[in-house]
Amino acid sequence: MKVRYRTATGLAVLALATAACGGGGGASNSGQPNPQQSQQAQQQMAETPAISVNTVPYEQVKDGGTVTLTVGQWPSQWNPIHVDGNQADTAEMLDPILPILMMSDQEANFTPNPDFLTDVKNDMSSGKQVVTFTLNDKATWSDGTPITWKDIEAAWTAQSGKNKKFKPASVEGWDKVESVTKGDSDKVAVITFTQPYPEWQGMLSRSPHLMPAKHIAEPDAFDNDYLQKLPVTAGPFKVEKIDEGTKTLTLVRDDKWWGKKAKLDKVIFRTIETPAAQVNAFANGELDMVEVPPGSPADLKRAKEVPDVDIRKALSPNWRHITVNNQSDFLKDKSVRQAVAYAINRDVITQSDLKDMDWPLQTLGNHVFMNNHKGYVDNSGDLGKYNLEKAKQLLDAAGWKQEGEYRKKDGKEFELGFTVPAGVPYAKTEGELTQAMLKEAGIKLTIRPVPDDKFFTDYIIKGDFDLVPFSWIGDPLPIGSLTQIYKTGSESNFPKATDAALDAAIDEAAAEMDPAKAIEKANAADKLVWDLVHTIPLYQRPDIQAAKKTLANIGAKGYSFYDWSAIGFTG
Repeated sequence: MKVRYRTATGLAVLALATAACGGGGGASNSGQPNPQQSQQAQQQMAETPAISVNTVPYEQVKDGGTVTLTVGQWPSQWNPIHVDGNQADTAEMLDPILPILMMSDQEANFTPNPDFLTDVKNDMSSGKQVVTFTLNDKATWSDGTPITWKDIEAAWTAQSGKNKKFKPASVEGWDKVESVTKGDSDKVAVITFTQPYPEWQGMLSRSPHLMPAKHIAEPDAFDNDYLQKLPVTAGPFKVEKIDEGTKTLTLVRDDKWWGKKAKLDKVIFRTIETPAAQVNAFANGELDMVEVPPGSPADLKRAKEVPDVDIRKALSPNWRHITVNNQSDFLKDKSVRQAVAYAINRDVITQSDLKDMDWPLQTLGNHVFMNNHKGYVDNSGDLGKYNLEKAKQLLDAAGWKQEGEYRKKDGKEFELGFTVPAGVPYAKTEGELTQAMLKEAGIKLTIRPVPDDKFFTDYIIKGDFDLVPFSWIGDPLPIGSLTQIYKTGSESNFPKATDAALDAAIDEAAAEMDPAKAIEKANAADKLVWDLVHTIPLYQRPDIQAAKKTLANIGAKGYSFYDWSAIGFTG
């Protein structure tokens, strides 16, 4: 999907510390961090690096070798701009084999990728924003077709939002394009906007990768050409084998690649659905790197004990949250959603998930900017604070009266479901904590485990949930996430929330060319997202990678993108 965010598909996590399982608690057991804990969290945040990938110059990386990595969920849809292909694991596997036109560094500065672009111009002189991409003459798809302006035109066709038969993960940016035309040659694409769009660099970056026109320009091809297959690629690697039986993707050097020769001979992505099994595989020498997600101190401890391991941590634009279905029978009333928000102690869940993870115990007060971003403001207000009495008052006013253990209205019991991927133990623990908290407010919560590989496609995307925890995996351009995740009608607005004032505020933020004013307007929109109770933020998600010490130029990348040509071993 492009626009700055990809959903992290139920990447599981091993057993989670169950401290604070006693529910929301009152003043003496509120879970609120004391001033000393808050200061420690801020210090930890300041000390966590922006990138940790064992940076080694290309010339010093050994030629040859195989790197074996793991993903938590195997995709059926390999089209990354399709809503069903909008998964972080899928993006990671596609990075070595699909074009990334604009690259980001650790400070979120974008520059053209010379393998695919020789020039980029952003011109406002005509009174309209006109961006001109000049493609590398050598850039060619794996089927021998040149990469041209027609591929960029097809990206617009599929993601403009005009043809409702397409199902893009996001239309952000592309919905503001007036035309995509041919420049001086087939290698020049001229994009003219209907209104200024400040985050244009992200439209042809990673997620969305550029795709071949003939495979995305028509709705049927968009849906089916990359379904369980990868017919055409372009990058330093190519597909050797997609093994549906073992859920393994094997890539090898593409000898037709016109850029720097890849250092590695081969890249293998193995699907291992649970974090415990992933860390076991790393400890047994089967993997060269493994992610250690939140809620898994046992995994972190085990990873640290592996000989010659390097623990790589960075602050990344990723965050954990609970999405609240605004169309659910019990949650259509905003005041009831607000009651649910008041009844959930975010600090307790955050401390439970991050306990013993060597990560700041700090809740997140913003849906757009992370704690370490210059635009960060805590916009949570009263709704971000645990307040059981306020929750009860709102429920009473909405007609949900306490009758015995739980509340009822017109004879109907107030019951919600908490949908979790079955293979993610810490998601289940989040459900148990939320269950205990909501019970104190008179709300019955049932934890609903579903198959990991169906979690997004069959439940979240289809809106078959009341409350659901997952992580958004972001990118260096966060303001675009407002349109993608929160605007009425977006395929990635999973709660199907709608609010005209919020839509207008989002449009203002997304069109603001002055960076300082854009941040100000994004924060104004964020306050409306809080009020709507679209999503309840929990915390900035840890980016912790355990890697072999000799593995270079890969790890916790923060806001930066990998150069897959330079990834390899030093010994």
